[in-house]
Amino acid sequence: MSETARMCDVGNVRIGAGQRLAVIAGPCVLESLELGLTIGRRVAGLCRDLGLAYIFKASFDKANRSSIRSPRGPGLERGLNWISQIKETLGVPATTDIHEPDQAEPAAKVVDLLQIPAFLCRQTDLLCAAGEAASRHRRAVNVKKGQFLSPGEMGGAVRKLAEAGCLNVMTTERGTFFGYGRLVNDFLGLGDLMELKSEGGAPPVCFDCTHSTQLPGAGETTGGRPERAPLLARAATAAGVHSLFIECHPAPRTAMSDASTMLSLDEMPAVLSQVAAIRRALTGT
Repeated sequence: MSETARMCDVGNVRIGAGQRLAVIAGPCVLESLELGLTIGRRVAGLCRDLGLAYIFKASFDKANRSSIRSPRGPGLERGLNWISQIKETLGVPATTDIHEPDQAEPAAKVVDLLQIPAFLCRQTDLLCAAGEAASRHRRAVNVKKGQFLSPGEMGGAVRKLAEAGCLNVMTTERGTFFGYGRLVNDFLGLGDLMELKSEGGAPPVCFDCTHSTQLPGAGETTGGRPERAPLLARAATAAGVHSLFIECHPAPRTAMSDASTMLSLDEMPAVLSQVAAIRRALTGT
């Protein structure tokens, strides 16, 4: 599989071929400033010790919950304030997802990486707003591949961002809707995504280890198989991805969102140690 020189710069973290494996990790939704700091501090320390790059992630609003009764988070203003404090305290870059075009500008003033949710990856107005805000504030954009798209079709989202002025882009694989009530992880497709034809070469690719274990349609809340996330993390790292996305929590089963898929914070040392070892064996970085 050919590598590309195209990079994605997220704060002081460079993601791409020849760079350290980047870990994007944190809680699904911001439940409190203290919880965000607890998770971020633990994962940042692990990544530092293992030679991995770290980007804190958390959502200020879960606008795509299965049920209207599900908690959604602290909202834009308070959530971005908490993320800003976490960034400053820990000295790490941060990312959050946006769902509406008018969220792009305020989010880009705070976070280093704007995330486009998978179900919204074809929304032109959202992509253009994210691309314009990212270009204006020298940020990056991460587009999650829709479960309904082939890898090649992600070229459309990447082109829209480029036409909006943003080439500082990465893409994320998070499973595809095929077969027996669960997401199927297509590693042939992952290879295709890493060789996506686009201006300047294929953008760096991230693999979402925890959302890829979802069991869609399992009730008012989505089910999951989080015990398989470490297996997927190892496989994706061996396949040569540039970054891993992992949601984690001190007590996942009591979490406000994605309780069925997040990893326990206590599982992170083993998972990160394993992927760091695979990465060193594969690339020496």
